[in-house]
Amino acid sequence: MSTRFHIVKEFGFEAAHHFPHKPDGHENTRMHGHSFRVEVELAGEPEAATGCVVDFEDIGREIAKVRERLDHHLLNSVPGLEKPSLEHLARWIAEQLKAVFPQLVGVTVRRPSCGESCRYTVG
Repeated sequence: MSTRFHIVKEFGFEAAHHFPHKPDGHENTRMHGHSFRVEVELAGEPEAATGCVVDFEDIGREIAKVRERLDHHLLNSVPGLEKPSLEHLARWIAEQLKAVFPQLVGVTVRRPSCGESCRYTVG
């Protein structure tokens, strides 16, 4: 029986968005911002040479590229995030990282101030 290891790297970013699909006068039709927290989860067996599923430094380098595209930006203006729900954001982040990390199994995006989160399972 094979043991599977799950590793998680977290990062945060600040960004603004708005939801034009809400009814006129709804507070979320106006631009507003959040502090987002993200967990990137990878799974697999540790490599014999390193003892790691994936080196956290490698994950950090790729996350920095994703974070740069999101941090202090209007999410509605990021290609692919025109409808910046937690669901779309989690999938978008996963899509950015999956090509580099085939071990990616999930992305969780949280808005702690709202007590909300979404987990996207890669599959």
